[in-house]
Amino acid sequence: MLEKFIKGLHKTREAFKNKFDFLFGSREINQEFFDELEEILLTADVGVETTAKIIDSLEERLRTSKIRERSPAREILKELLVEILQGNHKTGLSLAPAPPTVFLIVGVNGVGKTTTIAKMAYQFTREGKKVLIAAGDTFRAAAIEQLEEWSGVVGAGIVKHQSGGDPSAVIYDAVSAAMARNVDILICDTAGRLHTKTNLLEEIKKIYRVINKSLQDAPHEILLVLDATTGQNALAQARYFQEAVPLSGLILTKLDGTARGGIVIAVRALTGIPLKLVGVGEKKEDLQAFNAAEFVEALLS
Repeated sequence: MLEKFIKGLHKTREAFKNKFDFLFGSREINQEFFDELEEILLTADVGVETTAKIIDSLEERLRTSKIRERSPAREILKELLVEILQGNHKTGLSLAPAPPTVFLIVGVNGVGKTTTIAKMAYQFTREGKKVLIAAGDTFRAAAIEQLEEWSGVVGAGIVKHQSGGDPSAVIYDAVSAAMARNVDILICDTAGRLHTKTNLLEEIKKIYRVINKSLQDAPHEILLVLDATTGQNALAQARYFQEAVPLSGLILTKLDGTARGGIVIAVRALTGIPLKLVGVGEKKEDLQAFNAAEFVEALLS
């Protein structure tokens, strides 16, 4: 797993490896050290607010531990970042006590939602689970076709309606089908929508209510897909969707395509939403359960 993170963070690591090596060299800690760290974190898209919190916490821990050399400060920073990223949340996806487990997937256009759903379905089918996909993006005909094609590739069933139909009706039928067919996992797609379009967010709320009325305690996870390459805009999206539905986790895609992987830290720190999965490549095997310790080790080692 660590190798996957190292590979996925290749661009970020390449951009900052020499800077970190120089920062944590065999010198004493001084104000210049904190100034340099601030610059590195900001360049990595950690953001002003989160960077300030990290530096304040690091200063306090170094002072308490009476650490004056830069080299051991690297391990203290690792511990701090793991705490921010992990929080009190368990890693991985939560499954229902009894099937079906329902995942509702939301996000804006172009973040890789359809591909992410296919990768999730692939991983669950590999575990021997019976998977059903609900093609709830009825606004885009290509989305239905894509999911239908992917369902055949990964060995999952699909519930779909005609393009332009009512998304809530598709989801309702999918939940009914999942229960009738003894499906283990139901993954519900929704139309990619700009987080500034209030009427479309209302549709998400309606879909959530339909699922909840159809199956007690469902959806069991509401997962927001974010594109790591969009930087601080991903944070704005997370906050907006968080107001619309009770998000339970984040999926960060295209982490391998950015040199600013620090956005992971910013989104987690400022929204409190746990990271569940990260995309570190284009292959169907490249959707990984997020592991805070391994992520930080890959970033700072």
